[in-house]
Amino acid sequence: VQLQASGGGLVQAGDSLKLSCGSSARALSSYVAGWFRQAPGKEREFVAAISWSGGSTYYADSIKGRFTISRDNAKNTVFLQMDSLKPEDTAVYYCAVDGRPRPTTYTGSQYYRSSLYKIWGQGTLVTVSS
Repeated sequence: VQLQASGGGLVQAGDSLKLSCGSSARALSSYVAGWFRQAPGKEREFVAAISWSGGSTYYADSIKGRFTISRDNAKNTVFLQMDSLKPEDTAVYYCAVDGRPRPTTYTGSQYYRSSLYKIWGQGTLVTVSS
């Protein structure tokens, strides 16, 4: 499975961006999907995750209420809508999927762990200026 993340760019504080994550190789609808980010000089951190059905979503406290994860399985794409962006949101954003066949299920806490995700995209840079 090859993942392609796109939609990053340079924006000002308060602006919005929508990231997309797709695959040309396999249906993402089979997988749990997540977004992570890594800021310069910092460790990679969890941003958001969504169950394979889209029925459950999970968010980091730092972005809760500003970011929304969603998926369109018909378009084989997972999205991250980012609103009210702040300079501290500047990072490379990575999408990832668990890569395990259904009906693998997880506890809620597992969605936050990078170890759950076995397949990663290349990342897209988001820069928020003040």
